[in-house]
Amino acid sequence: MSNIAILCSGGDVSGMNPALKHFVEYSILKGLKPFLIYDGFEGLIDNNIVSASYKDVSGIISRGGTKIGSARSERFMQASFRKTAKENLDKHNIDKLVVLGGDGSFSGMEIFYEEHGIAFSGIPSTIDNDIVGTDYCLGVDTALNIIREALDAIRDTAASFKRAFIVETMGRDCGYLALVSGLTSGAELCLIPEVPYDLSAYEEKFKEELANGRRYFLAVVSEGITQPSDEIAKWFEKVIGVESRVSVLGHIQRGGSPTSRDRLMAYRFVNFAIDGLLAGEKDKICCFNDSRFNYKSIADVANKKYQIDPALFELARFTSLNCIE
Repeated sequence: MSNIAILCSGGDVSGMNPALKHFVEYSILKGLKPFLIYDGFEGLIDNNIVSASYKDVSGIISRGGTKIGSARSERFMQASFRKTAKENLDKHNIDKLVVLGGDGSFSGMEIFYEEHGIAFSGIPSTIDNDIVGTDYCLGVDTALNIIREALDAIRDTAASFKRAFIVETMGRDCGYLALVSGLTSGAELCLIPEVPYDLSAYEEKFKEELANGRRYFLAVVSEGITQPSDEIAKWFEKVIGVESRVSVLGHIQRGGSPTSRDRLMAYRFVNFAIDGLLAGEKDKICCFNDSRFNYKSIADVANKKYQIDPALFELARFTSLNCIE
């Protein structure tokens, strides 16, 4: 019987626990012995590797985060610690790995594969949805739904008090979460790193809307824009003339019970990852494009600048969302 392990690396996302559950189930179905590696690459170095059965993943499908923990490991960047990690895998006779993470995690695994020959399959897992080569990353749908619920609730208060609310989403230097959330919440303004903006361009329009009876504004901004959110709020107050508040959603976007889509995508990603390893794929990332799964090399995925689908920008042009000048 061949042994296979799974680990989570980098930021946690809702969808990891369903992936862990199905990893154990599908591995056993395929005649493999599954192992769980706790705390990412740190656990790999510290030999925090445990064989798994159905009971180890029972009841976790509805939970956000990851039962086995995650970490960002500086030690794994050093060859000596990667050698220790390989020795620990050898102790358990593990020759296949499934890695839930982002392009930094995948780049580390590429080096590990080149040095020690451990076959691995990567599953894109980040709410930022900023991994090149895949249209979808695990955890994105849950994050978008959490943001949607927050924006719908904030809009109620904004309308009641005649205010402008500036809501800051995560995403690092990628505006995907903010753009999609702005579109699906009916926001009046969306500011993202990918699109240069000049607030003065919106002044006349927003003042005219206030004069014609508008009671509130909802602005969705990505954390990666050049101006802090409180500066956007000050602009609304001093220039547009409407009382303003800032809501930074923060890490609530990374948690929460996984949506049905993220649970289903976790299952499908895991199936594709394990099937690929059994078929001889040794260092590939599982990607999802045009409703189909495919394998891509690390060179096609890691350390490249993600570009938001131009169709989303085009869609913004035909809505009330002020995003494209």
